Amino acid sequence: MEILSLNQISPDQVVLLQWGVVRITATLLYTWVVMAILILVAILVGRKATADTAISRWQNLLEVVVSSIREQIREISQDEPDHYTAFIGTLFLFIGLSNLLLIVPGYVAPTSSLTTTAALAVCVFFAVPIYGISKNGLAYFKEYFQPTFIFFPFHVMGEFTRTLALMIRLFGNIMSHDKVIAILLAVTPLFFPIVMHALGLLIGMVQAYIFSILAMVYIASVTQAHESHGRGP
Repeated sequence: MEILSLNQISPDQVVLLQWGVVRITATLLYTWVVMAILILVAILVGRKATADTAISRWQNLLEVVVSSIREQIREISQDEPDHYTAFIGTLFLFIGLSNLLLIVPGYVAPTSSLTTTAALAVCVFFAVPIYGISKNGLAYFKEYFQPTFIFFPFHVMGEFTRTLALMIRLFGNIMSHDKVIAILLAVTPLFFPIVMHALGLLIGMVQAYIFSILAMVYIASVTQAHESHGRGP
């Protein structure tokens, strides 16, 4: 298996298997690993889940995580979180686990790939109008013409700009952390890179939180804006 070197900026450049035009890169492989772990944990914990007071540690941990996500969604959206928990929770868990697995030797976070962060940002890009339409119907599109129709291109530009910002922010933070750790391992003793690695894990979880919160803010902005216009002065 080819190892990601310092001169490679993305795990997309590491081709593990190629069959014609089909290529299995490190990004794709590690994405499948993260997805498999999430699915396996969900199956194992869900199969033994119970409403009794005596619950397993894994169920307790999962309930704490889900409850925290729901509370954050409720505070931002000022609405019941059930409608948004699946999407926002999946974003947080996928990005968080992708970054947390950096403690595994040889692992490269899929979020250090621009294609992965772009895909996540595109999901948010489409989620905003989907949630807006499901909440407010076709009246959602009126927001693009507020306060007058002249502002339509600026609203559209804003949608693309914030999608690009989401993509670049996550990619830049995770990719730069990977490169710094690789350089430190090459030129310094072991202790300092370990400290930086631990700090990087914290930064990775913070980035998962920020990405998920921003996604919820963008979604909540379209519903709250419509409701404020509907109430009037």
